[in-house]
Amino acid sequence: MKIGVIGIGVMGEPIARNLQKAGMSVNVYCRTPATRHALEESGITAADSAMQAIQASDMTILLVPSGQEVDQVLERDASGCIPFSLSGKTIILMATVAPCYSQALANAVIAAGGCYIEAPVSGSRKPAETGQLVILAAAPHEAWIAAAMPVFDAIGKKTVRCGAVPTAMRMKLVNQLLLIATFEAISEATHFARASGLDVNLFLEMALAGPLANDVLRMKAPKLLADDFGQQAPIRHVFKDISLVCEEAQQRGLWLPIALANRELFGQAMQRGQANEDAIGIIQVLRNKVAP
Repeated sequence: MKIGVIGIGVMGEPIARNLQKAGMSVNVYCRTPATRHALEESGITAADSAMQAIQASDMTILLVPSGQEVDQVLERDASGCIPFSLSGKTIILMATVAPCYSQALANAVIAAGGCYIEAPVSGSRKPAETGQLVILAAAPHEAWIAAAMPVFDAIGKKTVRCGAVPTAMRMKLVNQLLLIATFEAISEATHFARASGLDVNLFLEMALAGPLANDVLRMKAPKLLADDFGQQAPIRHVFKDISLVCEEAQQRGLWLPIALANRELFGQAMQRGQANEDAIGIIQVLRNKVAP
């Protein structure tokens, strides 16, 4: 199976490597010379353009940041059409986008003769490296997902079949609401503990032994202790996702107060120039604020 991966960043690089380990022929498009060279040294083919990667692949995974980059990759015009044939090709969108955008993209891919699967993932760089992502998959036809299962099995521990497009994207937004609230709660509780004069190491040790222990806390606790803000789930992605949650909720007339508060908090981190820091970097916003 020939697989293209476009968007070789925090998630794309480990995903490409795991696909290769599973015995697939992997063709990536990467704009970072050092990363491209490292992948080529490991036997992964690097295309000179996104279009070249698509044409050389049976299935192409898009891991670019947003719909704007997806449109650039697929050369969608102002009307949303794709100006070349995708006959015999499958486009797998793993980026998190608005559900209405994913539905429009599905229509465009199918009109160009291709198959479309939306497959946003739950997990950050560490689960991507270990092949432990959770894939949320939706497509117009169940057979399209079945054909992509070797790809999903190579990079994830579970594939949740959500139904028709855009149910997987909506499921991802619901998941992000919970995940981002967890990032914030862990950061805020750690800030509160330290500001109260408590031993933060002891607090986190207690939390990890208690009923609220989870994989996110286990991953973030050492980083919080060390003030390590190296990105696993970067603030720029978190802010984008929580903004999508708030927009979807507004369209449905729903009030999500915690989501709105987190959009404001992560937005402040973005304004402080923390876009490339890990989500727990918001603790620095908390440290620089005083109660009104």
